[in-house]
Amino acid sequence: MTFRTITGFSNPTVKYLRSLREKKHRKREGVFLAEGLRLLTEALEAGSVPRILVMAEARDQHPLVQALTDAVSAAHGDIILTSPDILAKISGKDNPQSVLGVFADRDVTLEALDRHTSSIWLVGQAIRDPGNLGTILRTGDAVGAGGLILLDQCVDPFSVEAVRASMGAVFTQSIVQADWGEFLPWLRGDDGQLVATSLQTDIDYQSVQYEAPTFLLIGNEAQGLPEEYETQCDVRVKIPMLGKADSLNAAIATAVMAYEVLNQQRQK
Repeated sequence: MTFRTITGFSNPTVKYLRSLREKKHRKREGVFLAEGLRLLTEALEAGSVPRILVMAEARDQHPLVQALTDAVSAAHGDIILTSPDILAKISGKDNPQSVLGVFADRDVTLEALDRHTSSIWLVGQAIRDPGNLGTILRTGDAVGAGGLILLDQCVDPFSVEAVRASMGAVFTQSIVQADWGEFLPWLRGDDGQLVATSLQTDIDYQSVQYEAPTFLLIGNEAQGLPEEYETQCDVRVKIPMLGKADSLNAAIATAVMAYEVLNQQRQK
């Protein structure tokens, strides 16, 4: 097993790794960053091995670290040792994790999805907050969803913040980025019930019998779904709000809906 040591901030590899914090560079290279031993271990357990593994020189000899280095070495990846200060420069955090990985993009196309592999699919429209997006991915993993379809101009699911918030679910969920004009014809080409959360209905979310596969459509955090999207859904439902707030956080609404669908399926 061969390690490469980097000690200088001006090293070209450091500049390359730093550039991956920006979406345009991630897209150009077809890769993304993930930080932390737990997150990289989750990736490894899901079958994803980093192309590049960066570790602090004063790393501990934890068995999970050894498993990572063994996997990267077996895959002929690059293992880099560096200082905590350089790791901080790469990650943009004052207290960086002790390990960081560069992974191949996990984007897939609508055509590559097999909707019948799962009875629940999550669909987000114009989701802007990386924390919400990462949490939605975690919910998808928890309920056994097939994946997350992102419509229109959503935040990058492979940003450092979204990947961190996903707690490893970015490696277990299929992720598709498309627009409404692509998604709707694809959906209507086979089985699938499109369900929207909406304030423009009196149908309680627990009163509907959800049909598999169920596609749960969640709108933008501030504006919700466009009206023309809602009218194309098979059913619109409302989550009751008993306080002064008129709506839930997008990630919370997704979790409430996803577990209702899951619970119905479990009862069957």
